Amino acid sequence: MVADDLALGPTGSWSGWQTKNVTAELKAGTNAVRATSAGAAGGPNLDSLTVGEDASTADWSIAMIESTMARYSPSAIGGWSYPVGLYLYGQYLVYQRTHDARYLSYIKSYVDRFVDSGGNIGQNFNNLDSMQAGRLLNILHHETGQARYQKAAKKIRDRLTTYPRTSDGGFWHSTSDSRRSQLWADGVYMVNPFLVEYGKEFGDSAYTSNEATSQLAVYGSHLQVANGLLRHAWDESRDASWSDPGTGLAPEHWCRAIGWYAMAIVNVLDAVPAGHPRRAQLLTVLRKLAAGIETYQDQATGRWFQVVDKGAHGDNWTETSCSSMFTFALSRSAQQGYVDAHYAQVAQRGYQGVLEKISTGGDGLTHLTDISIGTNVGNYSYYINRDRKTNDFHGLGAFLIMNEQLRAR
Repeated sequence: MVADDLALGPTGSWSGWQTKNVTAELKAGTNAVRATSAGAAGGPNLDSLTVGEDASTADWSIAMIESTMARYSPSAIGGWSYPVGLYLYGQYLVYQRTHDARYLSYIKSYVDRFVDSGGNIGQNFNNLDSMQAGRLLNILHHETGQARYQKAAKKIRDRLTTYPRTSDGGFWHSTSDSRRSQLWADGVYMVNPFLVEYGKEFGDSAYTSNEATSQLAVYGSHLQVANGLLRHAWDESRDASWSDPGTGLAPEHWCRAIGWYAMAIVNVLDAVPAGHPRRAQLLTVLRKLAAGIETYQDQATGRWFQVVDKGAHGDNWTETSCSSMFTFALSRSAQQGYVDAHYAQVAQRGYQGVLEKISTGGDGLTHLTDISIGTNVGNYSYYINRDRKTNDFHGLGAFLIMNEQLRAR
C-alpha cells in the first residue's frame, strides 16, 4: 500500500530540516515501512522516521507541556522573562481546559521564585519585555486570591505612569539609550494583554482599556504600511542605524514582530467594551493586517516566512513561532467576527503547516523545530541568518496559544 507521495524540497543548509507527516494504516504486530525515491536523482537525506498517532488528532498541547515539565523544573526553566512568560501563559490555557492541577502548580512555583510573601518583586520594569510575564501575576491572583500577586502586578501598572513615551504617547521599547524613542511591534504584546487583564481582575478597566487601545493605535499608525503588514520598528528620533531618515521605519517585515502585534490586537479587542471609541480604528488596522498576512502565506506549506514579504528569496525560510501567532490571530478574529469568515480557512492551512513542525522523538518527548531565536532590529540578511532552534520558548508558547484555539475546530 502506498501511504502518500511527498514532495521534499531543499532546506537551504545542512543544519535545516523538514518534518513531514504521513497517515498510514498499520496492522497489529510488525510492519515494514519503506521510503522510495520516485526520481532518477535519488531520494532526500532522510534523518529519521517516527511512528506515532495522527498529528491531527494527537493532543499536542498536553504532550508539549508534559515534555517541557520533564525537561525543566520550575526552578530551572529560566529567569523572569517574556519567552518563559509566554510559554507559561500557554500552559495556563491548557490548565483551563484540562484542570490538571500540576500545570497551575508549576506556574505558581515559577512565579514564587520572584514574588515574596509580601508581594515584592525584584524587577525595575524599565523595558516592555520585562512586563509580559506580569500576565502570570493576574492569573495567580485570580486562581488563589492572594494579595501578594496584586501588589506585584500593581508595580507594573504604576511603572507605566512614569514610563517614557513618544510625542504621541507610545511606550518606548526600553528606557536604555539604545532603545530610546523607539516603538517595536513586539512591545504591544509585552504590555497590553497584561494591561487589559489587570483591569478586569482588579477593577481598573477604565484606564487599562483606554491605554491599551491607545498604544495599539499609535503603534499601528507608525508601523503599518500599504501592504497591510507592519515594519519591525519605528524610531521617532531617526538616530538608530536601521531607521529610514525620512520615515523612521525599520527596513523589513520580520514575522514574529508582526505576530506579536496580531495576537495583542486580538487579545485587546476581546477584552475592551464593544462600544469603545477606538474599536473601529483597531478593527481597520486588524483587517488590513489580516489581508497582508493572507497575501504572503506560503502556498506550499501554509506557514509564513521569516521575512514575510520575501518568500521568493531562496535563503528565506518558514518560521514556526510567527506561523503559530498568525494562525491564532486569524482563527480567533474570524471566530469573533473581527474579520471575514474565510480567514478561518487561511488559519486552518497555517495550522496544518505548523503541525508538520512538531513530532515525538526517540526520547518520547515532543520537538518543535524551526523557531527563530530572540531578535534585534536589522536588515534582511540579519533576520535570515538568525539561529533556528528546536523547542525555543518563543515557539512553544505560541504553539500552545494556537493549538488551544484550533485543536477542536
